Amino acid sequence: MVFAKIIGTSGYLPQKVLTNKDLESMVDTTHDWIVERTGIYKRHIITNGESTYSMALAAGKEALKNAGLKATDLDLIIVATVTPDKIMPCAACILQEKLGAKHIMAFDLSAACAGFVCALATAQQFIESGNVVNALVVGAEAMSTVLDWTDRNTCVLFGDGAGAVVLTANPDPGIHISKLQSDGNYGNILQVNSNLPGYKNDNASPYIQMAGREVFKFAVNNLGDLAFKTLATVNMKESDIDWLIPHQANIRIIQAIAKKLNYSMDKVIVTVDRHGNTSSASIPLALHEGISSGKIKSGQKLLLEAFGGGIIWGSIILTL
Repeated sequence: MVFAKIIGTSGYLPQKVLTNKDLESMVDTTHDWIVERTGIYKRHIITNGESTYSMALAAGKEALKNAGLKATDLDLIIVATVTPDKIMPCAACILQEKLGAKHIMAFDLSAACAGFVCALATAQQFIESGNVVNALVVGAEAMSTVLDWTDRNTCVLFGDGAGAVVLTANPDPGIHISKLQSDGNYGNILQVNSNLPGYKNDNASPYIQMAGREVFKFAVNNLGDLAFKTLATVNMKESDIDWLIPHQANIRIIQAIAKKLNYSMDKVIVTVDRHGNTSSASIPLALHEGISSGKIKSGQKLLLEAFGGGIIWGSIILTL
């Protein structure tokens, strides 16, 4: 059997840092209010011509370097994003051209904050089928471009960034299992309306709209349940997992999920305090930081979990 195994990771954050103190002068909020409700102290914001594409390129180049591969070794590129610079060509095709990876498959995947988990699971299928040997999966988001900076309930939550992994076909695990789910009945609790000319609606905001309490309850209830199902499918227990790497949306959500899985917080990779919610970039950024810091080591088992607008949620168990 062939497995999809991660052989390189990377992360990119814009240079501009926006602290809670900075936000105090922009919107009706306070540092203490933000920290108490979210656990966020600061986030990174694009500036000076940076974009989703430029962040994806930086992350993609570094991931390839860390994997010891060239762009010409790739068979597939997937970019998970809900903030592409253009409707078309997609961010993955722009990235493909800039990297110099010719005549391979490249496409974007839109699943909001669950985008990276969905993209990783998709690349897994391509590799396990034998159609792909090497794949680059990137989560890149310029969330600052879809924020209403007068709405204190949303603008304090998000940040910009990109993270990437390189996967290769390998006889040893890799990704053990991926499980993805969605429920469109809850789509209205987290959404961004289109601002395309043909779809403009004067009564619909083009910025993030979120029902925070409903999102919290949905995430905690469903991610915990899915984790148990995912573990059971591969005959694993919670104790078999070395690290939980959850989507970095809110420290309260992370703590609630960890408690449900009987994990202490020292078994959880947390970056939300410094990055904010970077949507599809949050898990690869956290993964890369965990590896770079020496916390996560080769051979350890990881549980990735994410949820996003749709509502879409998913989990992946892998051996690094």
